[in-house]
Amino acid sequence: MFSKAEAQQIKKEFWTTFADTYPRKWLLYDTKIKDVSFKFYVDNKKAMVMLDIEPKEDYKRRIYFEKMESLKNILLEEHVPDAVFEKEHYLESGKEISRIYVTLTGISLYNKATWDAVFDFFAEKMTAFEMFFYEYEDYIRDLDINT
Repeated sequence: MFSKAEAQQIKKEFWTTFADTYPRKWLLYDTKIKDVSFKFYVDNKKAMVMLDIEPKEDYKRRIYFEKMESLKNILLEEHVPDAVFEKEHYLESGKEISRIYVTLTGISLYNKATWDAVFDFFAEKMTAFEMFFYEYEDYIRDLDINT
């Protein structure tokens, strides 16, 4: 077990090493859609690449998710074949969001021997998500275009 300070140091080293290994600017929060963002996540059991849809207005969340669902076959067939769609996902805070994600298991943030696998997973899946998003962003972004 690690102390809190040791765990923070390992996390910092992980993210610094990832940035050095894949030195590029990721889309992440720059989707130009308020409260719709791509995220990386890693803990001691899994790594995830996620698209979180979390506008405060529930109707907007539903519309954005429905737009993504209307493109689901394209996303799965051409970009991220293992993506999982969750219309209703609850954060630890209890907040309801929608999430589309992929997961890599059998890794640990605290096992440096698995870092390369996580870095490659992050780069491959986020790049695929981004390519999909850039191709369909006008449709996804425009709330007036109905599904």
